[in-house]
Amino acid sequence: MDVIRYSELRPSRWANGGGVTRTVAASPSSGSNWDWRISIAEVSHAGPFSPLPGIDRIVTVIDGDLLMLEVDGDEHLLEKYRPFRFSGDSATDAALPTGNVMDLSVMTRRGGFKAYTTIIELSRKRPHPVFAGQHAVLLQGDATTTAGGPAAATTSGTGGVALSRFDAVAGSDAAPELTGRGFLAIVSIAAAEQ
Repeated sequence: MDVIRYSELRPSRWANGGGVTRTVAASPSSGSNWDWRISIAEVSHAGPFSPLPGIDRIVTVIDGDLLMLEVDGDEHLLEKYRPFRFSGDSATDAALPTGNVMDLSVMTRRGGFKAYTTIIELSRKRPHPVFAGQHAVLLQGDATTTAGGPAAATTSGTGGVALSRFDAVAGSDAAPELTGRGFLAIVSIAAAEQ
């Protein structure tokens, strides 16, 4: 079971100085020439997004109230926990009408991979599995993760790993399971259909 601790992620400052990003997961995992990347950004200044030709993006506000994005001249008001998809080819500017925000950013190389972000409410009674090709990020509340599959049924309620806010769990064929109270982002990434 692969738990990614937010507190252990190294911050990197944006080239334009408008924020800080921490990479949760990427493939390949080293270098800047990735096929897909999941990250959490702190946005502290309004301004343009860096252009990313050939990249599809999904941004979800996970802390703070609102992020205003102007994408190719059209304004989009991004509310908390509402994923927004747009092209990295687009001219994109951000405004912070209610102050600083944090966002969950998912980027995929167009034609190679496709991503989806879904926000769900956790339950203490019904474990939520995290399948291969998925990452789960705890956005709010408390959660515990255990190994999935038949072994989890015999150890239910014991030996789980507690998660803190913005910690992530990488899915696998064993499908680790999460229980708790709060909100969870499920990021699903798969090879694009040819």
